[in-house]
Amino acid sequence: MSETKVFEASPEAKGKAKTFRMYAFAAWIFAMALQVFAIIKLISDDKLILMIVAIVAILATAIAGSTFWKKSNKLDPPSEKNGALFFLQSQLGAFMGVFCLLPMVIMIFTSNSISGKTKAIAGSAAAVAMTAAGVSGIEFDPASIEKYTKEISSQTKTAQGLNINTDNVYWATDGTKGNKYHAFDDCRYVKGKKLSNGSIQKAFADKGSSELCKICAKRAAKSKVPKAAKELVPQ
Repeated sequence: MSETKVFEASPEAKGKAKTFRMYAFAAWIFAMALQVFAIIKLISDDKLILMIVAIVAILATAIAGSTFWKKSNKLDPPSEKNGALFFLQSQLGAFMGVFCLLPMVIMIFTSNSISGKTKAIAGSAAAVAMTAAGVSGIEFDPASIEKYTKEISSQTKTAQGLNINTDNVYWATDGTKGNKYHAFDDCRYVKGKKLSNGSIQKAFADKGSSELCKICAKRAAKSKVPKAAKELVPQ
């Protein structure tokens, strides 16, 4: 069985990650453009409702951007070797989520053209939205090349213990959601679907973070003859 090497995303996974990053920046740019429009046109007492609507729209777009960014990092993760760059890439969604609303929060609370009531309502809404955008963008368990390499090694050893051929596992390639790979191509979760096959390492390279299907693991465990039972078989 193949030896675990340092993780590297497949060209296909890198391509998908690049697309997701483009979507993320497009969403963040749109959110910031909407923020600029709201600051210029909507900060007034008679446009409070429109201001709230704009805040909600900015929040939704910022979160969408962060979601795309997280997906890209799971497919093509950064390395932990450069701590600063790793932290920046992993948590960029949180920074951008805050930045998409911070200027508006400042402008609302410092504006001299709106009443205290409008400041309280709109400012509070913007501050809550900014916090939500920032928190939703945090990656609490960031992916990394080193983490994936360790996971692949651990999962390979576990699969080998179940007598699974770790050089020939299966995963769906028809857009099926989930991060599972399968020991059997007739597993009920992938039966009849378009599949790719290869090593556990390749499953990670193509799909990002992956794990063995629990149904396949149970099936493999049942198929394995216990060592103690083997010793009882007459020679």
